[in-house]
Amino acid sequence: MNASPSAERLLAAIDATWPPAEIRAADGWLLRRGAGGGKRVSAASAGRPGAVPEIDAAVAGLAAWGQGPLFRLSPGEEALDAALEARGLAVVDPTVVHVAPVVSLTDDRDETARVIRASTPIALVEEIWAAGGIGPGRLAVMARAAGPRITLIARIGDRPVGVGFIACDGAVAMLHAVEVLAAARRRGAGEMLLRGAANWAAEQGAEVLALAVTEANAPARALYAKLGMGVAARYHYRAG
Repeated sequence: MNASPSAERLLAAIDATWPPAEIRAADGWLLRRGAGGGKRVSAASAGRPGAVPEIDAAVAGLAAWGQGPLFRLSPGEEALDAALEARGLAVVDPTVVHVAPVVSLTDDRDETARVIRASTPIALVEEIWAAGGIGPGRLAVMARAAGPRITLIARIGDRPVGVGFIACDGAVAMLHAVEVLAAARRRGAGEMLLRGAANWAAEQGAEVLALAVTEANAPARALYAKLGMGVAARYHYRAG
C-alpha cells in the first residue's frame, strides 16, 4: 500500500474501525445511526463522491433514529457543502487525518512497562476515558469494531496516565480515543501511545497508522507532525 492512502480509503477505514450502530444506504446517502457514539458515527454522507442527493431524505432518515441533521463533507463535495450551507447548517469540527508508515513509528524498546495492551474492559481505563468525555456510547463503538483491535495504556512510573484504542482495517491501522490525564500531559505519554500503536499495528501486518483529529487540537497535531505523520485527508461536519 502507498504510504498515503486516498482520502476515500481512509474514511472507509474510519467507518470500519469506529463503526456506527447501523449504516444504511438510502436515496443516495449513507446514513449512520450513532446510538450515542458521537458525530463520527452519527453523520450522513453522500453515497457517491461529488453527488448532491436530496437533503430532505437524509434529514428524514436521521430523524427516524432520533438524530438531528448532521452531515460529513470532504474536499470535492463543494456543491453539497454549499447546498447544506444554504439550508442554514453550520460548519462543525473541521478535522484532519494524519498518517505515517507503520515502520517509521515502530521502535525496538521494551514497551512492556510503558504501554500495556488490554483486550477486556478495565475500570481504570474507562475512568481515564470518562475524564475526557468518552463515555458508554463511545465504548460501545469500540466493542463493535470487527477487525483486530486492542486498548493501549501508557504508564509513567507505576501509574496509568493515558489510553487509546486501535483497530485494523486491512493494511490501515486507525488509532482512536487517545486520552491523557491532564496532570500527565507534556510528559511523553502521547508519543508512547503512538509508538505502542505502531508496534501493535506492525504485528497485525498493517502498513499505515492513521488517526483523525480536529484542526483546533493544536498540541496533538504538533506531536503528530513531530513524529512525521502527514495530513492525508480532511473533512468537516455541518449540523443544524
